Amino acid sequence: MDMKLRIAGIAAAVIALIVIINSPGAPPPLPDPTTTEDGNDSVVVVATGLDKPRALAVADNRIFLTERLGAIRVVEDGVLLDRPLATFRVPNIFDGGLLGIAVHPDFDTNHHLYVYHTYVQDDMLYNRITRITEQGNRLVNATTILEGIPGSHFSNGGTIKFGPDGKLYVATGSVSDSSHAPQDMDSLAGKILRLNDDGTVPGTNPIHDSLVYALGFRNPQGMAWDDAGNFYMTDMGPTKSDELNLVLPTRNYGWPEQECAGGPYEPPVLCYDPAIEPGGILVYSGDLLDISGRLIMTSLRASNLYSVSLQDTVLQNHDMLFGGAGRIRDVAQGPDGSLYVITSNTDGKGFPADNDDKLMRIIQ
Repeated sequence: MDMKLRIAGIAAAVIALIVIINSPGAPPPLPDPTTTEDGNDSVVVVATGLDKPRALAVADNRIFLTERLGAIRVVEDGVLLDRPLATFRVPNIFDGGLLGIAVHPDFDTNHHLYVYHTYVQDDMLYNRITRITEQGNRLVNATTILEGIPGSHFSNGGTIKFGPDGKLYVATGSVSDSSHAPQDMDSLAGKILRLNDDGTVPGTNPIHDSLVYALGFRNPQGMAWDDAGNFYMTDMGPTKSDELNLVLPTRNYGWPEQECAGGPYEPPVLCYDPAIEPGGILVYSGDLLDISGRLIMTSLRASNLYSVSLQDTVLQNHDMLFGGAGRIRDVAQGPDGSLYVITSNTDGKGFPADNDDKLMRIIQ
């Protein structure tokens, strides 16, 4: 890894890698972005000038990314296309809008994309999941497969991914820090949901006739599976107590009754206090980078990309993989084994450079 990148993020790494439940301390500072527009030997800057990018999905030679104010952008053969694939009408709120995006496992034949986005109905905020059919980077059909998910100005969750079982997993937010909806089995808020690709309830769900797979979350931001089928998820705390969780069916992860602890609730694998604002995650399966099998985790507040080694769901070590570009929102793996990351410096909490936000490709 390039020495300049390591130096740029070392101050944040020293503070942010204190992984202790309920330890005191101030949040780590945000380092100024240092990556140039052209990148370097380790990092290629693929696109600049993105507007509040939120999530990434990769399909062969294309990268689909969402911008929070409603656009699905396309990078094809390493070039950001001028025209969005689609633009949704979404409310301009702090942490809502067009959020997660997922590619169907049979995308090559059905051209289906799935997005999670906020909408307004009767002056109330909600979220829905829309299935898009695209052709030639243009929307040809859009169908709502689930709606009425409680919405929020600040904690909508919004991560969606297809699991190794071919089902669509959806992470929803808690609406507000005073809401007990995450503990209510009749509410879709603060849950991990498991859907068929048409939005119906799978017959194999752990709770009969229910979309709910697990409950008790505040603002889940990332989901990933390892080769053994272990399901990991990041969850942002209100000001501290960010979590990396091992998600198990029907388990209760405690929000808002409990943060970063066990007791009657499922404990996290890792707890971050001070907060690092964890975002997107993946388990690396390529061979271009020497991180095979490790969990790769983005961080907004600590402004780094981390490589976490987990064995039998126990922390082994925790390294900084990349830093110096500001807030890092999401990560995806390319077909050649490179990593793609998006920054989130224009989200209202960062310090954007003139060419922010960026899509970058890590190649070394």
